Formats: sequence, C-alpha cells, structure tokens
Amino acid sequence: MNPFLDYLSLGILFLVLIIFIYGLILLHDIPYEIAKKRNHPHSEAIHVAGWISLFFMHVLWPLLWVWASMYDKDKPQWLGSESTVSKDEYQALLKRISQLEKTAQE
Repeated sequence: MNPFLDYLSLGILFLVLIIFIYGLILLHDIPYEIAKKRNHPHSEAIHVAGWISLFFMHVLWPLLWVWASMYDKDKPQWLGSESTVSKDEYQALLKRISQLEKTAQE
C-alpha cells in the first residue's frame, strides 16, 4: 500500500471538512450582511442570533432572514414609523414644551 495515497486522501478529507464548515459559517452570516447593507438598527443582534442559530440546528435562521429583510431605511413606514404629526404641529409642540420648562424653572 502506498502511504502517499493515504495521506493524500486524509488531506482531501480535511480540506472538504474545512470548506464545509466555512460555507456553513458564510451561510449563517447572510442575514447579518443584509442587515448591515440596509443599516438595520439591530444588525449586531442579528449577527449574534446567527451564531446562536448554529448551535440550535438552524431553527432561528429563517426568522433572522425575515428580521434583517424587514427593515428598509428608505421606506420607514413599513415598520409603522410613519409620522402622524405634521412638521408644523411638531414645531409648535416643541415650542410649547420649552415654554412650559421655562415656567417650571421660575
């Protein structure tokens, strides 16, 4: 038996194992990359949850994908952050608050 072929097959086995593990890690970073690209406010939480998902047999991964894809900074109304107060009303409220703070300090 040729020991060179034994070592070659062992090397190929380790190489395939390393590529598989690296691919699995890259796959689990997809939601984090989506969140980072969209400037998601919870991108770090999505990243940590992706690592946790590795240890829980990938159960959280589809939810992380949805969580990361849900946020779009250009369309904040998707998250219910559409303002119901006009800018003029908002400025009037700020002015009234500052007046109340001045009277409270006196």
